[in-house]
Amino acid sequence: MNVCIIGAGYVGLTTAAVLAKLGHTVHCVDENEQKMAALKRGDVPIYEPGLAELLTDYASRLFFHHDKQTYVQEAEVIFICVGTPSDSKGKPDVSYVNRAIADLTPHVNDKQTLVIKSTVPIGTNERIYNHLKNEGKHIRVVSNPEFLREGSAIYDSLHPDRIVIGLRHDDDRSLSVMQTLYAGIHAPYVVTSLSGAEMIKYAANAFLATKISFINEIARLCDAYGVDVVDVAKGIGLDGRIGPHFLQAGIGYGGSCFPKDVAALQQMAYEQNVRPYMLEATKTINDTQLNWYVQKIKRTLGHMSTKRIAVLGIAFKPNTDDIRESPAISLIKKLHAHGANVIAHDPKAVLPNVDVKQAKTIEEAIAQADALVVATDWDEYKQLNWAYVKQMMNGNVVIDGRNSLPREAIMNAGLNYIGVGRG
Repeated sequence: MNVCIIGAGYVGLTTAAVLAKLGHTVHCVDENEQKMAALKRGDVPIYEPGLAELLTDYASRLFFHHDKQTYVQEAEVIFICVGTPSDSKGKPDVSYVNRAIADLTPHVNDKQTLVIKSTVPIGTNERIYNHLKNEGKHIRVVSNPEFLREGSAIYDSLHPDRIVIGLRHDDDRSLSVMQTLYAGIHAPYVVTSLSGAEMIKYAANAFLATKISFINEIARLCDAYGVDVVDVAKGIGLDGRIGPHFLQAGIGYGGSCFPKDVAALQQMAYEQNVRPYMLEATKTINDTQLNWYVQKIKRTLGHMSTKRIAVLGIAFKPNTDDIRESPAISLIKKLHAHGANVIAHDPKAVLPNVDVKQAKTIEEAIAQADALVVATDWDEYKQLNWAYVKQMMNGNVVIDGRNSLPREAIMNAGLNYIGVGRG
């Protein structure tokens, strides 16, 4: 099929690469001329394992443009993959979606299918359909949310748990279009209304965020009672009704999805006079988790103004360079504000405008450090030679902010291990 994708961000580029792999001709359009020029040269603006390779392997049917008119007119399927960041009150800012719809409205026709992949408030797809209809455009509108994990987005796209398709009740054609588009991907289809698909996206992210906040609250109780939260997570995770995923206690969730989508769903609930108690608790726990952990670090180290602290991790999670809402950066800022001499490191991410040095190597970061904090669980950090780390450091405190390090190996090297709710 001939596909046009509006938006060359994380979701847009991943979608473009995967559709090209599936055999479609893909024209990716973005108003950022510099980004488009870089992509034409083969320079990928984000780090995502496997993405650059796919863009290279399928370059013969993958094209990048700044001007959208021609490619919108010629496409059989048009994807909207632009961002919907939070505004100051936590509501989704759909201005990029609105602008994309306004720009393409004059150029679409009744034979095309418009797919909204952006995460949008409940009722947005229906509003878009009605807007186009009022403009004399009877194009079909489909809600097809993404459920990608940064760091494994290519795999998730090719092996999804499910494909969610939201349709209008009178749309008897778009499902077959989407099945043709995704031919070769084997996953169950969840077919629902436009608003149903929107709600599924928000509910999925809110539930995963809630699991993280739940285990972080249990970790605080484990600290109080001298219990190891890792054992607790294993004990409850083996229950098939609960499952083991997203039960790793740490310094809190971040990224471009969970904080934004939890806040958005809260605001949508308030607009309907529904009190979202669970969402409020999820956000409150996450907002306070880092402060709780910083106090734990202060109790361990004492006055931070005399301490050199190496923080390993800047990205919000491993295998990405995404720093949006990163707990690691918040931790770095808080430690710096307490007077610590912080040296940060990350394999891919770059520290934004913070008066903190970023080391080029792990060795540079940990040299003469009084304490070492792992804030992002990259494999490089989990596989460190801890006897060597002990030799490099001035102090002996290793603080595991993700409960991902080998506690016994660290302690056997003569280091003091501090985890999250490890008893």
